[in-house]
Amino acid sequence: MARYFNGKEVELLAPAGTFEIFEEVIKANCDAVYFGGPSLNMRMMRKGYNFTHEQITEAVQIARALGKRAYVTVNNLLNEGELEEAADYLGFLESAAPDAIIVQDFAVLELIRQLGLSIPVHSSVMMNVHNIEMVEALKELGVTRVVTSREMDLASTRYLKAQTGMELEYFIHGDMCSVHGANCYFSSMVFGMSSNRGKCLKPCRWDYRVKKDGFVYPSEYPLAVKDMYMYEHIPELIHGGITSFKIEGRMRDTAFVLMLINAYGDAIDRYIADPVGFERAKDRDLLYENRKRDFSTAYAFGRPGLSNMNKRYEGTGKFYSTGKVFSTPTEERELGEKRLNEIKEIWSEFSPSRKSGTSRLELSVHVNNVTQAEAAMKAGADHIYLSGDVYEPDHAFTKEEIKQLAAQKGDVKLYVCLPRMMTELQFEIYDGLLSGERLPIDGVMVTNLGAVRKFAGKGYPLVGDFNLNVYNKLSAGFYHNMGVTRLTASMELPAIDLRALLAEAPAPMEALVHGSPALMYMEHDLYENTEVFEPVGEEDNTYVANSILVLKTDKGESPVYRDVHGRNHLTLAKELCLLPLVRELKEAGLEVFRIEGTTYSPEQLATIIAAYKAALNEPDRAEELFASLQPVYAGYTLGALQFDGGAAQANTTLSTLQAEPAGQR
Repeated sequence: MARYFNGKEVELLAPAGTFEIFEEVIKANCDAVYFGGPSLNMRMMRKGYNFTHEQITEAVQIARALGKRAYVTVNNLLNEGELEEAADYLGFLESAAPDAIIVQDFAVLELIRQLGLSIPVHSSVMMNVHNIEMVEALKELGVTRVVTSREMDLASTRYLKAQTGMELEYFIHGDMCSVHGANCYFSSMVFGMSSNRGKCLKPCRWDYRVKKDGFVYPSEYPLAVKDMYMYEHIPELIHGGITSFKIEGRMRDTAFVLMLINAYGDAIDRYIADPVGFERAKDRDLLYENRKRDFSTAYAFGRPGLSNMNKRYEGTGKFYSTGKVFSTPTEERELGEKRLNEIKEIWSEFSPSRKSGTSRLELSVHVNNVTQAEAAMKAGADHIYLSGDVYEPDHAFTKEEIKQLAAQKGDVKLYVCLPRMMTELQFEIYDGLLSGERLPIDGVMVTNLGAVRKFAGKGYPLVGDFNLNVYNKLSAGFYHNMGVTRLTASMELPAIDLRALLAEAPAPMEALVHGSPALMYMEHDLYENTEVFEPVGEEDNTYVANSILVLKTDKGESPVYRDVHGRNHLTLAKELCLLPLVRELKEAGLEVFRIEGTTYSPEQLATIIAAYKAALNEPDRAEELFASLQPVYAGYTLGALQFDGGAAQANTTLSTLQAEPAGQR
């Protein structure tokens, strides 16, 4: 039976990685269990884990007989080749009738709508729901519960609950990430293993050296976070508007999960029975003695800063909560002729479903300041995006600067970009900007579902940024139907999947082709290391100014930029460069080629733009133009295009991982 406190439901939600674990967990002091099926979920990295179809059906029946609930994770991003499988799987789940499925990709919502299914849907933490507008949009789509962003504090959840009435689910214990949900692309760009598809190789747990201003700081594992621990804060969770208390751990063994369920279940029951006399710390020592990493309350009570960083296990060079090394520092793959030829061969086999290669190719440039914008205009860019996450020491674009640029733009189209994460205050700020006098701009770049809902009716065309994670034609169609006129493809797409998306997309598509896009977007401020620790050595940065913080391993240096909101953006050590593939991208149906120009000098930016403009006008000259271009940073890389769905390295890595026990994200 469900738990209630003063009429408010309190659900303890437990994980199960296998059916055998489920059979024990479902009988324990929890109200619901979540687990994954044989495919399309975020825990496909361990051999023998996840449920068969038959086990899913039986698990749902067992849970229902006990008066409990069963939730199934369908929380991967889906490529084109998986859409048919997903439709069949959803049809099966309709008959199996779990209490809900947990979803990341909007393609799943589209399939449910198209197939006329009635499966209840919860939004995954990987949807990164972090504002009222997102919740309202999901409610309109039929979503009945939201797993909140990991960075959401309990004051915000209380407000969100009061304003929307939506059921909220919140992680209370277990492994966390240092990066905003679905905004980490490091594993994809380095290994071809997407964290948004359940294959993260944990580069956040490498032993980095922190460098800034010519000094080295002793931070060791500056991205490795502690495990979430909210055992002593049951009252704050209940009164923070949380309905479902979620324990992370679908890769944990039975004894460990049962220990957590017993401790948290008992604490919830004791608080409900006697809130005034509640003893917060009853089983604290038991949990501490059996912890995998050290504990933190993460963002529950505000930004935790360096107190959120872990040393247990990481301090011995071990990255996973099992104590095993999961990956070691790895250099980004250099752009190579062999891989270029392989991509061209892969793409030559496709026959696009939509008309391609006939429209005028256009170039867009994302800029950080007025000087870059002016340089991009003069160099011939067709679209200029004014960043919503401006890197310091520049300042956010003012209304006067927007007008100044508009007065000189001519035929160039000018766009205001929104921040990738938007607080309620930022919604009010941008609503004020876009609801007042008509700005002389040509559109707005949107970065989250809430922004699409909020600003679609303001009269400005909307362009979708890459962090909308458009991975397939159905998610592209979803955003297009909501009013987004052009979409940026996910930069995680390997070659074969990018080609498939461009062939099938129902909306004009854009893709990142050059520059240093942010691989990690985080609230965690790495610059705090330089304010807290004394330097232990001296060393200049190799490719960027010493004023920029750099995370260094023996395989490369990744610059980290702090923006005007205090958020950090970790970028590639090398530069993404798809210049040699301009002709193939054109034939595939790509219409707008985007340069991430925020980290370049105006002169460097002008040179890059000139090369791409010439290649767009004469695609057969692309390789010749590439040969004349010199990298600004550590070299060139194709990023995720270095890999494909059957890449040998990816398969080899996965086989290795499946052969040994692993922890979980």
